[in-house]
Amino acid sequence: MVKPRYGERTLTLEDIEAMSLGAWILGTGGGGSPYVNLLNTRQLYKAGRRVRLMDPGMLADEALVAVVSTQGAPIVGQERLANPEISARPLRLMEEFLGRKFDAVMPIEVGGGNGLLPLMIAALSGLPAVDADAMGRAYPEAQMTSFSVANLQCFPLAMADIRGNEILIKRAEDWTWMERISRKICTELGSTATTCKAPRTGAEVKAHGVLYTASKAIDLGKAILAARASHSDPVAAIAEECGGKQMFAGKITDIERRTTEGFLRGRARLAGLDGDRGHEFALDFQNEYTVGSRDGQPVVMSPDLICVVDSVTGDGVATESIRYGQRVSVLALPAPEIFRTPRGQELVGPRAFGFDFDYQSVFEG
Repeated sequence: MVKPRYGERTLTLEDIEAMSLGAWILGTGGGGSPYVNLLNTRQLYKAGRRVRLMDPGMLADEALVAVVSTQGAPIVGQERLANPEISARPLRLMEEFLGRKFDAVMPIEVGGGNGLLPLMIAALSGLPAVDADAMGRAYPEAQMTSFSVANLQCFPLAMADIRGNEILIKRAEDWTWMERISRKICTELGSTATTCKAPRTGAEVKAHGVLYTASKAIDLGKAILAARASHSDPVAAIAEECGGKQMFAGKITDIERRTTEGFLRGRARLAGLDGDRGHEFALDFQNEYTVGSRDGQPVVMSPDLICVVDSVTGDGVATESIRYGQRVSVLALPAPEIFRTPRGQELVGPRAFGFDFDYQSVFEG
């Protein structure tokens, strides 16, 4: 049983600004940029709308929760900008199919723009946003969620795009098939689509969600802002706030990036600076950073969070925006416990991304 921590609170714009900063880091390079969703939410606030953040412990067991996301390659979001009305369309489509209204909305992942997406929909719809997600970060595929680890039902799923296309997948064999089917559709829609995933009950969210992640992102953002205001090290503030470790500091010397089958894949290479001078680091990614290698040896890997941040400001550095010459710090943050289980590692460990080695956490031993 989940005991409520705070009930429900109305977020200020300062909270949302801080969450944008924190979610960008927790996105581990993916989840899409939060900037446009932040701008949209600011406009909704100017129009008198507000976001109510709901403690997951306040959810009734029978409550119906919409799980929303933008699916696709993050780099496409630099040209095809988010729109609140379009983002809410899959939710409305799902309500029509189910024949009932949702009681709340939550993100599939707290990372990046997807972390702010339910806030934007909440401000537009009046629904409360649940302080939880299903990843505790960002992952690229539908089966890489805490709900999949728990083997909950993966369907139905609703999708929409800017052209007025609306798609409902009534049934899929399993989570992997749902990923394959929806990814093919997403690719045809231009490698980006807004979605409403399989609805979850309040009981399912409380039992199998990753809880209080919106609050975590807000607190992280505020810690970075406080570090900047006091002229202290924001990278150290991130590690302290999240119990993380700094793995490397360096300059980007090379970047390979390609968009294939609705994913952004590639590798970034760094040359060490300061205490890491004379060493090299490589970051492999599939939308998100998946494995970090020092001098050719893997040292940090999914499901631990690999967070790349600007070494001066602490801003998150995404896979679609990382560029030659940037000075960055690589941090490892602990993974949610559900993904450290054998089933969790099967879904999101290094082998799930095509690597031929098992998960070794930097937080063990």
